Amino acid sequence: MNSLPIAALAFALAATSALAQTATPPQKPAKPSAAIKTLPAQKSASAKKSVPAQQPAPTSQAAPDPHAPTTAPAPPPQDNMVAATAPTLPALKVFQFPADRIPRIDGSDDDWKMVPESYAITLADMHDDEHIHASPDPKDLDVHVKVGWVKGLNRLYFLYEAYKNYWDFADPGLHNDTFELVVDGDRSGGPLIPRFRNNPDQDPWDAHFSMDGVQAQNYHIFTPAEGKDWAMEWGCQPWIKQLPYANHAQSYKFRPGQSGKYILEFYITPFDYASCEGPQRAVESLLTENKLIGLSWAVINYEGNPNGKNNGFWDLAPEHKMYGISTYLRTFRLMPLEPSFRKQIDAQWSFKVLDMSRRLVAFQDESEGKVTSWKWDFGDNTDSSDQSPIHQYKDAGKYVVVLTVTGPGGTSRLSKVWDVIVR
Repeated sequence: MNSLPIAALAFALAATSALAQTATPPQKPAKPSAAIKTLPAQKSASAKKSVPAQQPAPTSQAAPDPHAPTTAPAPPPQDNMVAATAPTLPALKVFQFPADRIPRIDGSDDDWKMVPESYAITLADMHDDEHIHASPDPKDLDVHVKVGWVKGLNRLYFLYEAYKNYWDFADPGLHNDTFELVVDGDRSGGPLIPRFRNNPDQDPWDAHFSMDGVQAQNYHIFTPAEGKDWAMEWGCQPWIKQLPYANHAQSYKFRPGQSGKYILEFYITPFDYASCEGPQRAVESLLTENKLIGLSWAVINYEGNPNGKNNGFWDLAPEHKMYGISTYLRTFRLMPLEPSFRKQIDAQWSFKVLDMSRRLVAFQDESEGKVTSWKWDFGDNTDSSDQSPIHQYKDAGKYVVVLTVTGPGGTSRLSKVWDVIVR
């Protein structure tokens, strides 16, 4: 994928879509339910404006949009950073794995059995915003998703389990049962694809290479992926779906057109800035305990429809446009360890050299559990009982610093050998 020019990729995707749609005229959208905002036209992950197969797309044409309406062209983009507002919904939870029990990406759910069911999100928590199905039918489609994280790693781990009565994944292109995932690691909100760019007069290809997937990322994950890459990263940075930034493994025994259970295990790295040029300029989202992030997904169900249209777009977000405007994503909280995995007391600390010329060092207590007293040994025959002291060393050297904490749960000690060095 990296070796193809973007214009050639746009032409190939558009031509494939044109062949799939010429036999059947665009359908009018079904009447939406009162709870869902009316959409300007029915949207589909495989629907795009047709381009004659013998002519390349003009250079001014926008990058392919898997959600583009099948009828009239989209109106000029508006300033969605101002216009987009998300309804207030309760925050969902991301399970914290203990550092010694990080999930192994092997397509099995064994590592996830420790995750309580209160973290699970099912099809009952989602809605079909194509308005084809009023409610989910587990005999047709059943979905079970859990999300996890590990303190100290800027990764989000996922377990996606699904049952379908008809799996559709024979096509080499976009027509594939899909788990579409969008993440905004710092909840900055706003547009993430050129269709919703803030400057309507900007050339769409300039927008593609400057903002497409930069501040929030969209993954079209093919379920299953057979004879194709595991995901389409909707943006200008396909490197984010490769190691070390992502990994995946899947497990299934069915063939196209058959029923069965599917398991997908994967992780991704969210980015505050995912550079089109590559990881050298990228900025990972910093994941910390109790941080709120933007995250949503949709399950795109095809079921072998002969006209190429999907048979449902099951969305976790309240607004269909979450795929291109991250303001509409759901809020998830990176949870602390569950009580059963916590130590009663555990000494932890970090430090920062404030002024090397003065040998001035700030120490930060990061201990876990209930702590009632602290004792710092700075390694130079001085100590402190402050929780987070600032210490000035008289002499240059390499120091062994020890923190001992005490509380109702007992005593814990953590020493660091020669981490603290001043000159």
